[in-house]
Amino acid sequence: MELRDIEIFLTLAEELHFGRTAERLHVSQARVSQVISRQERRLGVALFDRTSRRVSLTPVGRRLREDLQQALDLLQEGLARAEAAGLSGGRTLRLGVFGHAGHELRPLVDMFRTRHPGSDVQFNEITGSDAFASLRAGVNDINVLWLPVVEADLTVGPTVLTGSRVLAVSADHPLAERGSASLEDLADDHVADLGPDAPEYWVAAMVPMRTPSGRRIPRGPAARTFHEVLSLVAAGQCVHPLGEIAARYNNPPDIVFLPMRDAPDLQWALTWRSTADSPAIRALAQIAVDLGPIAL
Repeated sequence: MELRDIEIFLTLAEELHFGRTAERLHVSQARVSQVISRQERRLGVALFDRTSRRVSLTPVGRRLREDLQQALDLLQEGLARAEAAGLSGGRTLRLGVFGHAGHELRPLVDMFRTRHPGSDVQFNEITGSDAFASLRAGVNDINVLWLPVVEADLTVGPTVLTGSRVLAVSADHPLAERGSASLEDLADDHVADLGPDAPEYWVAAMVPMRTPSGRRIPRGPAARTFHEVLSLVAAGQCVHPLGEIAARYNNPPDIVFLPMRDAPDLQWALTWRSTADSPAIRALAQIAVDLGPIAL
């Protein structure tokens, strides 16, 4: 009996309902029926009594549930011990973040160090132009990226940060005196062009291609780093949407950060190469789940 078949059997033994079992395991009800029928044919005995109203375990089914649950518990305990041994050896995760986001992630990192002594997290700064490349090249183990991220080779983990957006404009820009900005204002100026290395859909989640009314938002001049964006904004060559965290940790005299009331809040999630999955990455992701998203 394969491990997935054992999971289906044990779940049905708990739920005693084919539909709920299928929903819980994200498989079709037909798949559940096929697995159980196949095992009953193989064993030559019924595991469940089925009527139009109810499903119940047979005596053989009850005994098999006890034996398989015990075996599965031992397997999971063994895997957990092996994973803990792997972490106890010490591992430094390279975590890519934008700007000052590392400051906000201190609770996540502190809990990781507490739960897994000898392991650590090293922050590496990333930019909009290299956020995906640094993962794929193995420069970073995990990056904290704004959502959505839809890449076949990347795994998107739990959300770790949430926050609003601001528009960076020069201090002498006409919008600076207004005190706030909207997505429609972007069509009246230029935003920085982050280049071709990041997926367009992902860049557009931060810097839309069009306003809500459909007006095109001009792109250019080019900028590859956060500081290049700020330099262009300060020079009056463009305006640019950023996460609110940029305003919290930067206060240049020639730039004003305006709240964007109509822009949806941003979410940042742990993201890593699916082929680079490891006990340390899973441990950090579990801590992120336990803590929940940190509001900026």
